Amino acid sequence: MKKNTSFIFKAAAACLIFLLFAETAGAARIKDLANIRGVRNNQLMGFGLVIGLAGTGDSATNVFFSIQTIVNLLRKMGVTVPEREVDQLKFKNIATVIVTANLPPFARQGDRIDINVSSLGDSKSLQGGTLLMTPLKGPDGNTYSVAQGPLSIGGFSVSGQARGVQKNHLTVGRIAGGALVERELPHSFNTKEEIFLALKKTDFTTAGRIADAINEKLESNSASIMDGRTIKVTVPKKYRESTSVFVSRIEGLEVEPDSVARVILDERTGTVVMGESVQVSAVAVAHGGLFIQIREEPEVSQPAPLSRKGETAIVPRTRIHVEEGEDKLLIVPKSVSLGEVVNGLNAIGVTPRDLISILQAMKAAGALHAELEII
Repeated sequence: MKKNTSFIFKAAAACLIFLLFAETAGAARIKDLANIRGVRNNQLMGFGLVIGLAGTGDSATNVFFSIQTIVNLLRKMGVTVPEREVDQLKFKNIATVIVTANLPPFARQGDRIDINVSSLGDSKSLQGGTLLMTPLKGPDGNTYSVAQGPLSIGGFSVSGQARGVQKNHLTVGRIAGGALVERELPHSFNTKEEIFLALKKTDFTTAGRIADAINEKLESNSASIMDGRTIKVTVPKKYRESTSVFVSRIEGLEVEPDSVARVILDERTGTVVMGESVQVSAVAVAHGGLFIQIREEPEVSQPAPLSRKGETAIVPRTRIHVEEGEDKLLIVPKSVSLGEVVNGLNAIGVTPRDLISILQAMKAAGALHAELEII
């Protein structure tokens, strides 16, 4: 069993090294590295009712606002509900929910957007329910969209007297295209004289490469760096009335992004992820494996046959086996590539979990020139 486990760990380490250091194309499009300032989603939220549930809705005793919401809805529709009867109302097929959505940039009236519906009360399931017309508002209090339609849960729940079966989460649903945009966000994008590219990750080198690529494409000095995350681009005069066309020309430009040398360690799963820019100084590494096995083998002691006294007893027995590996000392030369370092460590038989300990020790010794992040 021990040999099989060692073989599995070594095979996993070899696969990890192969995946991490395989040659990949380093160039990426500007649209994948940066966003255009002002072109973003806007979050919407609303309070609504889901009806048509099969007895799995909110309980009147625990969710008082569910009854209040239903009474207000009925009164708006012309149904008279006496005050003295409100406390006697009980509905098991209605649930109060919170509806959330993202309003995409440049959305127009009549466009449909997806919505998520989440139970607010103590409803057991939203399966089979229909969301009633729910206004979705932005942080400014204005209604930008209206949602309505049947929910898709993606699961089910069936049960009998003794046991039941449930698949997926039943108190959260989704409606694809379940909301209509009713209010547009004002914008004047096509008349902008300058745009700002915001990098998704701060890096001065990457920002400089993006500015150089844009200037080379336009054969001008239109792009300039404002900081490590922002590039200012002046729109050429011929694109002043069609900024969208100008953006479509530059967002497809390929740039090789730069990154900080970083090593990510996940001790829970034994995962090690390292970038190609990680460098090491000359260092000697030796990692001895210690194998300890503890086995409990209790024995049963019984009295002799036909004896008048004595009782059966369980006598504990513990066996401990300790074995220490004889790994060799590995000398890592200065300024070698990370792939050569890991290949050398793999040659002395380290596993991914061993590699985590070795990298932490190399960082403590000052030989690993990279940020060490443990997650």
